[in-house]
Amino acid sequence: MLRITDARTGDSVTATPARRGLTRVEAHVPRPDTTGLRVLLIADVLVRALEIGGTPVWTVLTGTEGRAELRARARALGIRPFEDERDSSPGLGESQVLRVRGPDDERVGDEPADGGPTSEAAAAGGTTTGGRAGGLRVEVAPADIESGVARDDENATALRLALLARPRGETLRLGAADLAEAEDQLKRWRGAVATWATRPSGPIPDPVRDQLRAAWEDDLDVPAVLGVLRKVETSGTVPDGARFETYAYADRLLGLELTRDIGRGAPA
Repeated sequence: MLRITDARTGDSVTATPARRGLTRVEAHVPRPDTTGLRVLLIADVLVRALEIGGTPVWTVLTGTEGRAELRARARALGIRPFEDERDSSPGLGESQVLRVRGPDDERVGDEPADGGPTSEAAAAGGTTTGGRAGGLRVEVAPADIESGVARDDENATALRLALLARPRGETLRLGAADLAEAEDQLKRWRGAVATWATRPSGPIPDPVRDQLRAAWEDDLDVPAVLGVLRKVETSGTVPDGARFETYAYADRLLGLELTRDIGRGAPA
């Protein structure tokens, strides 16, 4: 079961409501800068984790200046669209609200200044009336890219990986070397996945599946998920077909297009 640390209290809170219902994930992005992009990316991965667990999700984008620029950059990174708050319909009766935000936002949407009811209370069966009361706060540290580093669509997925490779609470400044390292890792993994796809299929080993789920369900620890994939890559006991299934499964969370090169022939 996915648990997230509430930035308001420091408590580890169940992110999925005990009473099955719609969960609202609200990404608050004041500006279309790299920090804003990181906030939206973490919200995207959070949505993926909830959906893998079978939780229905409603996504909302709030507080953004330069929405067109943000949406264009987000689309290049494989971030799925979030609804504009002004276009969303209130009163859907969601039973949980998760607000993803940067560290400098004093208030998020209509969140009460005192924080309102806790998420645990909502998860226990209370509702959050249109997502306006309580809710769990997911805080994301600032991120920046050094000047002169290319920011085109060609290295967009490498940027996604570089942003996901460090804990979301750690301030991040990316340089050309960071993006080159991420690009090299993507190329290696995609080539390996394309090769493994030609081998007889095999199920994901139960210990590997458990390690992946334990990683992302523990406060959405994406760096730990990537660590599991690195171990599987060099494992002498996991068959190639099972490696393929492992990477394809993990990519439902990561969104790195790890199966993109299947059928394209030998990598360059």
